[in-house]
Amino acid sequence: MYERVRGLLAAPPAEPDTSAGYLDLLGPSDEPAPTPAQRVMQSAFLPHIYERVWRPVGFNLAKGWPAGPDTAEENELARSWLALGRPADPRKPDATVLDVACGPGNVTRALAEGVGPGGLVVGLDASRTMLARAVAEPVPATVGYVRGNAVTLPFADDAFDAVCCFGGLYLFDDPWSALDHMTRVLKPGGRIAVLTSRRPNLPLLGTGTELAGRLTGLRVFGDRELAAALEDRGFRQIRHRRLPLMQFVGGRLG
Repeated sequence: MYERVRGLLAAPPAEPDTSAGYLDLLGPSDEPAPTPAQRVMQSAFLPHIYERVWRPVGFNLAKGWPAGPDTAEENELARSWLALGRPADPRKPDATVLDVACGPGNVTRALAEGVGPGGLVVGLDASRTMLARAVAEPVPATVGYVRGNAVTLPFADDAFDAVCCFGGLYLFDDPWSALDHMTRVLKPGGRIAVLTSRRPNLPLLGTGTELAGRLTGLRVFGDRELAAALEDRGFRQIRHRRLPLMQFVGGRLG
């Protein structure tokens, strides 16, 4: 598996470190200084409650629970927008997929349900504690994890058929560089799907979420900001689904 992952890297290490169960590409000098929100994500406690408490409760409220999509619908949307198969499909594409800011691997595993046996889903995160949790779960044969910087992705140009970033872009110190790299590593015709924050078009609530974001290190994106950013980077067939405090945005490159 990790030989396949190494083949996607722009500069494969001569002696890859997979001792922790994932391919570690970050040395101490390569680790970006974390924001307050990133420190929470890198804590030892959060990975243990992330999938069952933190994400379903926090995300579902931000998505407009009970009217908004639940986790299962969110995963199905990711597979659909990335042109992957359904879990029950007898034949699925042997796609190469990147899950940026994969955390404990919840979305990574959901994406793996949409690729065939010749496919590959790579989950990338900078947090050791999140990746330790990811590899503690049963890892599908089509999944490999990498510890790396999402803002400057370590992969070669045109390496992936699809890129997903669900619940991570608002954490990055430079989300626009991250989008540049996601675009760079996609093949022509490749697809992207992003789930991130959204600033409501309501003066008081919008101002409140913007202020909270600045205090915590979370970026709150405007209603059209990401869709326009994808268009500027050459994406077409833009999809945009708005939720109360979050948004899905996707498109096809070229």
